[in-house]
Amino acid sequence: MSACVPTHADSSRTKHVHPPHSPPHKRPRRFRVAGADVSASIAVFLIALPLSLGIALATGAPLQAGLVAAAVGGIVAGWLGGCPLQVSGPAAGLTVVTADLIQRYGWRTTCAITVLAGLAQLGLGCLRVARSALAVSPAIVHGMLAGIGVTIAVAQLHIVLGGTPQSSVPDNLRALPAQLADLQPADVSMSVLTLTLLLFWPRIPGRTGQLLGKVPAALIAVAGATAVAALVGLRLPKVDLPSWSSHALATLPDGPVLGLLAAVLTTTLVCSVQSLLGAVAVDKLVADRPGPTGRVGRSDLDRELLGQGAANIVSGSLGGLPIAGVAVRSSANVQAGAVSRNSTMLHGVLVMIATLLLVPALELIPLASLAALVMAVGLKMVSLNHIRTVTRHREVLVYAVTTCGVVFFGVLEGVALGIAVAVAVALHRLTRTRITHDEREGVHHVHVRGQLTFLAVPRLSRVLHLVPHGADAVVELDGSFMDHAAYETLQDWQKTHTAHGGTVEVTGRRPGTRISEPAELDGCRCRPWTPWRNHQCDRPGSAPPADDPQGPDGRTAAPSTADRPSGEELARGINAFHRNTAPLVRGELARLAREGQQPSQLFLTCADSRLVTSMITSSGPGDLFVVRNMGNLVPLPGEESGDDSVAAAIEYALDVLKIRSITVCGHSGCGAMQALLSAGPEDERTPFRRWLRHGLPSLKRMTEDDGSWAPLAGRRPADEVERLCLSNVLQQLEHLRAHDSVSRAMSAGELELHGMYFHVGEAQAYLLTEESGNGVFDLVREADPSR
Repeated sequence: MSACVPTHADSSRTKHVHPPHSPPHKRPRRFRVAGADVSASIAVFLIALPLSLGIALATGAPLQAGLVAAAVGGIVAGWLGGCPLQVSGPAAGLTVVTADLIQRYGWRTTCAITVLAGLAQLGLGCLRVARSALAVSPAIVHGMLAGIGVTIAVAQLHIVLGGTPQSSVPDNLRALPAQLADLQPADVSMSVLTLTLLLFWPRIPGRTGQLLGKVPAALIAVAGATAVAALVGLRLPKVDLPSWSSHALATLPDGPVLGLLAAVLTTTLVCSVQSLLGAVAVDKLVADRPGPTGRVGRSDLDRELLGQGAANIVSGSLGGLPIAGVAVRSSANVQAGAVSRNSTMLHGVLVMIATLLLVPALELIPLASLAALVMAVGLKMVSLNHIRTVTRHREVLVYAVTTCGVVFFGVLEGVALGIAVAVAVALHRLTRTRITHDEREGVHHVHVRGQLTFLAVPRLSRVLHLVPHGADAVVELDGSFMDHAAYETLQDWQKTHTAHGGTVEVTGRRPGTRISEPAELDGCRCRPWTPWRNHQCDRPGSAPPADDPQGPDGRTAAPSTADRPSGEELARGINAFHRNTAPLVRGELARLAREGQQPSQLFLTCADSRLVTSMITSSGPGDLFVVRNMGNLVPLPGEESGDDSVAAAIEYALDVLKIRSITVCGHSGCGAMQALLSAGPEDERTPFRRWLRHGLPSLKRMTEDDGSWAPLAGRRPADEVERLCLSNVLQQLEHLRAHDSVSRAMSAGELELHGMYFHVGEAQAYLLTEESGNGVFDLVREADPSR
């Protein structure tokens, strides 16, 4: 590839000389909004408008405050925030907090508290503690949201029935029987209609349902109830938007200092945690979304905190509700195809326009319809999926305490209770360790379940001494922490036990569970390999000599494969997999079993036992579709007596699995290439020799080489075998291009071919990275590990 550099003659013709003091003419940058952002902003606007009014109604604030917060959240937080596609505004998670503040201090002081909370968020953003805020246990966060959801639902139920909610959940529950005895049919009918439309609108079947489903269910529910109420002429409370001239703005906070500080802390906590969790969730939604994502990158959480703080300052100053990231609107924004922050900002502009121009239409909305909408949102905050998750992780107590604390005492008190219970549970788990001993087939197993601290040392010593001298022992660590006291106890016992002729194998069920300094215990970090070959990977020269049955630490070395029945090796390896690896990969393999395989590429390599594909590519289950044969050969299609197994794998990978990359990987010291170099007379027609004829073009390619080729990071091949191994990779790439399915995919720009060479002795992988004009890779460059 060459760069275009103008000659002096060319430059004299093309160079433009500006007159003195005349700046070069620059094209003015035009502000453009993508069509996807426009459509997404409309979809979010249609959801935000009724929800903002409903949340304002639920808090007891002026209804305009919800619209102000929606507009400011869209414009200010959308412009300054660090999560471009997150939509901010009045959130259901803030309803309980705001309602409590309004009841205690009044609306204008609540606006001032919102401003102070915004300033606190700015300070936290400048301190760059956003990531630390996510260290709160998810059980506490989900419990807090569930408690808020229950509080919202119970309060809005009174409005749904035609009454007035009380100040707390216990009061609302006590007043519920009387409210049921005095329910208002008109309010109940509008609420039932709203909930029915919310439930069934997204479930309309067929093609009609797909088309109608693009209109938000919240808008349809509120608009439908409003239309029916207007047509029937029902007399019931409706939205009342006073004149903007009488809109109340923030004032200096008035109240006890400690109470105001607690109010600011609570508002800051709920706003920040909900916004940061929402930003993380939006990142996941964007990553899972197919197709281009525009200019969307990973969220900057510290910048998001700054943007939320600025939005709360502006919203509180203008008499709006507190602002946070809203999950419903953000997910709608992503699903509608938004590609930049312009969609969020434009939705705020649309809310502002509606606030100024659509007041007569908004005042037709029944309050019971908005209450039913907000009650449904509150119920959704109690997620069954979250309950199942915390139950599976044995954190249901933390979740339940937090939820009940928020419901009966308040948000800040509930979160504090949840944190206290979470700490207590963690300490309980740290001190509770179960140590058991049993004997199976002559091997003594010591199973440690839990964390090994100095508190468990007496029990550990007692159980370890149950293992007889000279016996084979396996210590299974099923935990994630071991302090120095437990480590020394286990190490001292192991040294004593091996000195008396016994063997000890220490295993862990997940990474990090082995005791520290593993080289002093077993000399090998490649734990899954030990039962097969007694590998000594991390201690040069540590392998025992052939005539010494003991390793360097005095332990009896594992016999070689030749000295042990192959069935025993296989069984021991499988047992080690079940004990150490299966618990780690079972969840991922279950997912792959459900969803099927979707590998990223076809990896064609040699059958050599030293070539561990998953190790040298750092890949896992489901990543590579691997084809292995002697010499990593790709027979030409249609060749007489050719082999169809490789062609079948290529066809299946391209046509069924839809892979977009094929890699041919050769390696040093390849036995097939050595046999090809030393091939005897043609009368030697064994299956192996017949297979090697597919490598004859590679041999011809090598012999035609003039010897100047220096492919391995600037050096020439070490010997003829290495030259043939490298030439073979290039030749098999040519054979791949001859297959119809490969050529079609490459012509359509849907497939890439890569070459790779692995030097076994150096444990170094090389990639063929440059392509010449005749379509053959002609340079091998050392792979860049930073890529």
